[in-house]
Amino acid sequence: MVKLIEFLYAFIGYIIIGTAIAIMAMKGLRTQEEYYIAGRKVSGVISALTYAATTYSAFMMVGLVGLSYFSGVGALGFELFYLVGTLFLLSYYAPRVWEMAKERGYVTPGDMIAERYGSEVAKLMAVIVSIALIPYISVQLIGVSLILSKTNAMSFEAGIVASAILIALWAFLGGLRGVAWTDALQGVFMLLMAIAAILWVHQYGFAEKDFFTEVSRLGELLVVPNSIWTPVKFISLTLPWFFFALTNPQVFQRLYIPKDRSALRRMVILFGFFGLIYTVIVTLIGLELRTMTEMGVFPKVPDRDAVTPTMLAMMPPLLGAAISLSIFAAAITTANSIVLTLSSMITRDLLGSEKVGSGRVLIVILTVAVALFAYSRPGYIVELSVLSSTILLCQLPLILGVFHLNRGGRLAGIATLSAGFITAVVLSFQKLSPLSIPASVWTFIISFAVFLALSSSEKQP
Repeated sequence: MVKLIEFLYAFIGYIIIGTAIAIMAMKGLRTQEEYYIAGRKVSGVISALTYAATTYSAFMMVGLVGLSYFSGVGALGFELFYLVGTLFLLSYYAPRVWEMAKERGYVTPGDMIAERYGSEVAKLMAVIVSIALIPYISVQLIGVSLILSKTNAMSFEAGIVASAILIALWAFLGGLRGVAWTDALQGVFMLLMAIAAILWVHQYGFAEKDFFTEVSRLGELLVVPNSIWTPVKFISLTLPWFFFALTNPQVFQRLYIPKDRSALRRMVILFGFFGLIYTVIVTLIGLELRTMTEMGVFPKVPDRDAVTPTMLAMMPPLLGAAISLSIFAAAITTANSIVLTLSSMITRDLLGSEKVGSGRVLIVILTVAVALFAYSRPGYIVELSVLSSTILLCQLPLILGVFHLNRGGRLAGIATLSAGFITAVVLSFQKLSPLSIPASVWTFIISFAVFLALSSSEKQP
């Protein structure tokens, strides 16, 4: 079982190293370009690791392990659908986004939108993404706090406070450069600890038995569709995930940071390898744990977000502490990246300020808001993550319109964002699926319908 003393030693070392990196990164952070996108000077390897660490968060080792345990191989298809979609989109759009950002001086995703549709549209987008991403950031705090509380390393409330402090501190001090450097170390640590976890699980449950023989106990969980992964369920979760690389501003902004085309290409390739390995390992952990439950060697866990904490409580103390810390690190990397991006969009796009100090103040305010939201723990980790991506789908027509449509301006932009946002929020919170079509699909359809209808008769600003 994870003991407090082992975790505290590791946690203190983690804080010291991360803070030292953030302090070293402070040098020369005088402009928003330096503070928010590291002066466009990041290498391919660091770009790949910060992209991966920003993308793969507590959602994976907590949410996806639990989803795999609960629903079977459909969870693997769900996450691989995201990875394939991301690599497909990055291969086509990443070079174009990078070139436009470098030539025109974009710092935020809103800069591209403002140039194409007008500053009012960029302001509205800043508000919408801030609302949408608060649940997603809260997922990170919830995930690590569940781990810490259920393994007796720290209370749920203390975990939220500790997470919030580090999220704000490292982004506040080092900006994107500090976040990227800490992401690189934490990304490697996350992958190594996932490997350690699957090795322990396999040894614990299948030292004397063959997993591939015992896995047949899972029955319908080995096929898709099944009673859990219906076609409608699969589409509702995967549609917003497929377009994650374009609609989530914290990763879209990462396309601005590579120092040259070679670094950008290396970023995409290395991220693909990281994503494939990490996804397979994490889902296999969930599947093996569920098989072990059917075998009677692992407890039956009704709350899927509690599967990973239950596993950690059974591990040797040092291993459990190390894996707990890796999940904590995964959450911090994602959360401080999002907070930093939202700070840039609110400061630059919404308020029109070019002062780095204003952005630092906003980082603190946003982190406090997220901590308060996380404290209430409003839902399952996977669903909270998908809710954020569903809301963010309203941006997709505008982003694709920059590259593929020479029509549409302020009216089309405002109407598209408003219609898509309202659709996503109303249907999601009311749990409505008109005509048995899920909220994410309705958001997608209505956003594009409004955009195409209005842009056909409206000139660009």
